Amino acid sequence: MKSATSRLTRLDLNLIVVLRELLRERNVTRAAKRVGVSQPAASAALSRLRRHFDDDLLVRRGGRYELSALAFQLVDQVEAVCEGVERLIATGSRFDPATTRREFEIVMSDFVVTVLGERLTGLLNADAPGARLNVVMVREALAANIGHTIQVADCVVSQPTTRFLVPEMCSALLFEDRWVCVVARDNPRFGGEVADLDELTGATWVVPYHDDATFPSVVPVSRQFARLGVRPRVAVRVDSYHAVPYLVASTDHVALMQQRLAAACARYLPLRILESPRPLEPLEIRLWWHVRHDADPGHRWFRGLVGRAARDCAARSAVTNGSGSSRAPAAPPPR
Repeated sequence: MKSATSRLTRLDLNLIVVLRELLRERNVTRAAKRVGVSQPAASAALSRLRRHFDDDLLVRRGGRYELSALAFQLVDQVEAVCEGVERLIATGSRFDPATTRREFEIVMSDFVVTVLGERLTGLLNADAPGARLNVVMVREALAANIGHTIQVADCVVSQPTTRFLVPEMCSALLFEDRWVCVVARDNPRFGGEVADLDELTGATWVVPYHDDATFPSVVPVSRQFARLGVRPRVAVRVDSYHAVPYLVASTDHVALMQQRLAAACARYLPLRILESPRPLEPLEIRLWWHVRHDADPGHRWFRGLVGRAARDCAARSAVTNGSGSSRAPAAPPPR
């Protein structure tokens, strides 16, 4: 039986990098561009990988490629291996953002992208023009899978939940927000600046990540309905925060939204923002990472960059709103 060391010496480990991009892109040409090789070289690498795994990996369906069953199993393993090798190489070395070609992966919702996305990518482009950013949009099952996600991704941006409170996870406050009610500008059911609780009870709702089977569910907006004492009559369910205002603007529906997202969308959609008739949970958005990243200088730099983006956005929001109600820490603490 061949030892693990023997098998490693017989495999060109550069193929692992190509495999990661092939599984991500499901396209040989795009994978070649991401790795920085020619398309024929990427095709040759795919052929070698197919021989090694005795599997097609990428299966043509019509005009595009899909992952084989084995390839689906390899996705998370390859990401973890590449991330581990990158950490190994970076450990103890000097990190230079101006010359790095490292890829950073961050998991966040479309709400957080609206708040931080422009500033984060602007800072990254200015300070580390050769670096790449892989933004993974958060899914409903994030909390349930956080133990795995936090080991694969560099960072997660999310509200805290009980599943996040484990010793291996570190966090830093990025910014705070609050929940507001949103209706169409010409909705005659709601008057004044504070939503009427009876009107909310009788209204139809647009609800992100709604779960018909469980109420309240673990989704943050569901807990706010419980605080209001409202069991929503759901007219539209959508797996997105940013889509909510578009589905409210020309209807008589109502929605609960994050104030920053609502304010951004109200600049170009016919919306009115109303205060809640009862106190709702404050929104505390934190940056989360695995403790093993603490010794990685590149990772520390990236965390600092996310913190800078949050502080810049908080300052901009305070100026826009004419107050200093949005808070962000001076710098992300180590734990």
